[in-house]
Amino acid sequence: MHYDLTDLRLFIAIAEAKNLTRGAERVHLAPSSASHRMRLLEESIGTALLLREPRGVSPTRAGEALLRHARRVFAQLEQMHADLTPYAQGVRGHVSLWANTHATHAFLPDSLATFLQRHPQVTISLEEHTSPEVIMAVARGEIDVGVVADLLEGAEVELIPYRADRLVLIAPADHPLAPRASTRFAEVLDYPFVMLHAGSAIHTFTMNTAAALGRHLEVRIQVRSFEAVCRMVSAGVGLGMVPLGAVAAGAAHAPLAVVELEEPWAQRDLKVCVRKRESLSRFAADLVACLSEGRVGPT
Repeated sequence: MHYDLTDLRLFIAIAEAKNLTRGAERVHLAPSSASHRMRLLEESIGTALLLREPRGVSPTRAGEALLRHARRVFAQLEQMHADLTPYAQGVRGHVSLWANTHATHAFLPDSLATFLQRHPQVTISLEEHTSPEVIMAVARGEIDVGVVADLLEGAEVELIPYRADRLVLIAPADHPLAPRASTRFAEVLDYPFVMLHAGSAIHTFTMNTAAALGRHLEVRIQVRSFEAVCRMVSAGVGLGMVPLGAVAAGAAHAPLAVVELEEPWAQRDLKVCVRKRESLSRFAADLVACLSEGRVGPT
C-alpha cells in the first residue's frame, strides 16, 4: 500500500463532511486533486472506501475501518507532538510511568502532584495497564517506572513498597449483603455489578477472576472513576469492587456498606517496579524516591 498523511487527512475530512468537495476545501485541495488522490488510495488498498451517492459520499465498511485507524494515527501524532514540545521549551527530563487502576485512581494523583511541584522541569507520561503488563514493560526496558499490585514469577525487576490497601465489596445500605462483615467473591456473583470501563486494569482483573470460577459477571453499567462506581452503587444499581482507599471519597455523597473480601488477592499492597534502581535516570530515581516516601495504608 502506498499513501501518505495527506491522503489520510483528506479521507477523514471527506468522510466527516460527507462530501468530496467540502472535504477537499477543509484540507486546502482542489476537488479534482482530491478525487484523484482518493482514487489512487482505493487502488492502493484494493477496495472501495467511499460510496458515491447523489447527495454526497459515505464510507464503505472498509472506509469505516480506515476512518477509525486514521483518527488514531493523528491522535497518536498529536500525542507525539505533546511529548516532544516540552523539550523544545527547555524541559530537561521526562519519565514514563505505567500503573494499575488502583494506583492510578487512588494514590498517584497526590504523589505525582508532589513530585511535579518539586521538579517543574520534568514531565511524566502516565498510562494505565494491568500489573503483569506493567512488570513486563519494565523488565523489557520499555518504560522507566511502574506501580503494580501483583507479582510476576521470573520477571527480573526490583520492587519497592509504595502503599498498602485492599479491595473491598461495596453495596447499597439496604442491600441483603450490607449487614455482612465479609464474604467470598464466589458468593456475590449472582448479583449485578457496577464496574470501571472495559480496558481498565481492575475491569480485566475482575472479569478474569470470575471466569476462573466458571462464572460470568453481570455488569449493569461501566463508569470512568471509582467515585462514579461508589455513587452508582449507593443509588442501587449494583455491587462494586473498589480499593478501600477509594471508598471515603465516593461515600461522601451517599451511605455505602463496605464488606471485606475473604480472598488472598483482595490485599493490594502496591509496589513501585523498576528494572534496576541504580540504572535509573536522575529524574526517574527522584520519582521512585518520592513514591516510596510515607508508605502508609488507607485512613
